[in-house]
Amino acid sequence: MKATIARFLRPARRGFDGFWRDRRGVAATEFAFIVPVMLLLFFGTVEFCSAVAVDRKVTLIARTLSDLTSQAGAPVNDTYIQNVFTAGIAIMQPYDLSPATATISQIYVDSNANATIQWSKAATFATGASQATLATSARNVGDNVTSVVPPALLIKQTYLILSEVGYQYVPTIGYVMAKTGINLGDVSYTRPRQLVCVIYNNQPVTPPASCPMT
Repeated sequence: MKATIARFLRPARRGFDGFWRDRRGVAATEFAFIVPVMLLLFFGTVEFCSAVAVDRKVTLIARTLSDLTSQAGAPVNDTYIQNVFTAGIAIMQPYDLSPATATISQIYVDSNANATIQWSKAATFATGASQATLATSARNVGDNVTSVVPPALLIKQTYLILSEVGYQYVPTIGYVMAKTGINLGDVSYTRPRQLVCVIYNNQPVTPPASCPMT
């Protein structure tokens, strides 16, 4: 009886042994498990590197806006400010600047170390546009921004050019980052270089060509 059972099980045992020793599908199985991890690492790296590149360009745009404005050697108008904003389009290449908002403001720190907005202008950027579009700034003339300015820059009876750039970075794939994207932004402060202050459309003084120092 035992011999009969053994003869019956012998082929089945050889079949099971052959199944466990068969490695022909192992590579495909391992690849199927590894692919999601590889894709996660690949797309995650791509999205992270793109976000870092855009963030660095946002910082460069903020510095450029304040720097170009501070270099004005005469009263400026809308055309000058628009050209300054437009410089950001070239800096952001090859990325799209349309998700960005930008603002340039002049701040005066009075004899009591209170910082107030003297003038402010904003801009938007349309997809594919070669020029920025001027817009109304969220900062109004007379707004107190003492808490915004770093304490080291609150030097009495001096002027500052403040540039602010915000950017909504939306990943192309959204495999790792949220599809809604992340908010990037930076600010830059520069002191007027050619004049005591930068006069924009006869602001902040009447008559122009002089800057209040009280």
